Amino acid sequence: MAILITIAATLSAAIHVLIFYWESLAWTRPAVWKRFGLVSAEDAETTRVFAYNQGYYNLFLAIGAIVGSVLYGLGATDAGFALGLFSVSCMFAAAIVLVTSGPGRLRAAAVQGFFPLITIVLYIVSWATER
Repeated sequence: MAILITIAATLSAAIHVLIFYWESLAWTRPAVWKRFGLVSAEDAETTRVFAYNQGYYNLFLAIGAIVGSVLYGLGATDAGFALGLFSVSCMFAAAIVLVTSGPGRLRAAAVQGFFPLITIVLYIVSWATER
């Protein structure tokens, strides 16, 4: 089960590292800000600092997901479970918030939340079968 958790957590993290890249490093590129629904370079510049900060949230959650799954797989199951489950749960909760933020966000939320949800399920199944 630890291998499946690590795979799902890594996929969750990879998506959030990509989001970090877009938001924190590539925000002012037209292909990026258009992906996030902005309509002008001026809007991108106005929101650049906000996106930069938000990108780092995504990076920190990705790190937490990876470290948690590694700890879990190496036998520090309580610490790994807590950190990993918290990180992917935050990712999934953010996807739910994205869906509620306005029309046309379902696809992006599904991409953002699919692997975290799978990871949550795997952690809970693993925990339930070990108890």
